[in-house]
Amino acid sequence: MSATAFRSIFFNRPRSSNKDLIKPQNVKLSPIKCSIKSSQNNVRVGVLGASGYTGSEILRLLANHPQFGVALMTADRKAGQAISSVFPHLGTQDLPDLIAIKDANFSDVDAVFCCLPHGTTQEIIKGLPKHLKIVDLSADFRLRDVSEYEEWYGQPHRAPDLQKEAIYGLTEVLREEIKNARLVANPGCYPTSIQLPLVPLIKANLIQTTNIIVDAKSGVSGAGRSAKENLLFTEVTEGMSSYGVTRHRHAPEIEQGLADAAGSKVTISFTPHLIPMSRGMQSTIYVEMAPGVRIDDLRHQLQLSYEDEEFVVLLENGVIPRTHSVKGSNYCLFNVFPDRIPGRAIIISVIDNLVKGASGQALQNLNLIMGFPENLGLQYLPLFP
Repeated sequence: MSATAFRSIFFNRPRSSNKDLIKPQNVKLSPIKCSIKSSQNNVRVGVLGASGYTGSEILRLLANHPQFGVALMTADRKAGQAISSVFPHLGTQDLPDLIAIKDANFSDVDAVFCCLPHGTTQEIIKGLPKHLKIVDLSADFRLRDVSEYEEWYGQPHRAPDLQKEAIYGLTEVLREEIKNARLVANPGCYPTSIQLPLVPLIKANLIQTTNIIVDAKSGVSGAGRSAKENLLFTEVTEGMSSYGVTRHRHAPEIEQGLADAAGSKVTISFTPHLIPMSRGMQSTIYVEMAPGVRIDDLRHQLQLSYEDEEFVVLLENGVIPRTHSVKGSNYCLFNVFPDRIPGRAIIISVIDNLVKGASGQALQNLNLIMGFPENLGLQYLPLFP
């Protein structure tokens, strides 16, 4: 199915007119092998933590990026191995072997994606050369208040001065700030799916900032690649489980973004769930509309806010978003429905947690930082079935 046919079936909106974007038919994709050629237009990229799910997804997306070449990849426990031994699906790509981060030479690198676990990332980024542009996919620089970081992550922040420099990377909301950043804190998956539909409505004073309830569900890849008992096939399949009830670490990140939109403190009720699928995320959000506001007003505001966006899409009236419709892509699809309770609305938002919820948005952000059209390397249509 072509990109045009996909949009005509699902989206009631004009083609993006954002001047920073390029049309799909004009993209000149690189060959199947991801070369590391030195040229005037080539950006040499490092992937730190390339043996995890977000690292492998970065590599998959970069295979079709015409300007970025992979110059180094780190994975301490897999150091010395070829990427094909860790991720066979990437074995067709011409990529350097994995190395330990202590052995990495950044003199020939222009930018890095940092895909390391939270808690370890601050020290590593603090020690990187100042010439590097950095997109950090961990949670270490998302919370502006370092004391709040310590409260939710159980350890003091080790780079408070660097935290002041970090720009939060919710691309469609903070695009101009991201363009001039050296360090971008890439948002979490749940916060991305929740903030994108809520921020425009809060800014326009169309919904109340009290009594926001979020019921969110994620595929198992959202928990990372490390071996954990609760992530075994027999523990996950044929069931659903809640986790992080009242204390999920994404809650303060979501509230920070919503508070910025509202200009005042916002507290939400947020419960995530693990469901037996590899990837995908749905956030069902229950909100109270401001006095005199109707569902059509919410739809109108969201249409205005995202009519020029390629990857954030309000569906046609009445269409229910499905995770199947975004799998493997950088899209966020959402829609708004009237609740049976007068004055309330239900918003359903879906993303692929590994793409728009992580590596895809990270690539969007680095494209912006380096001055390229932000959709380069991201024009994969969703996989179906």
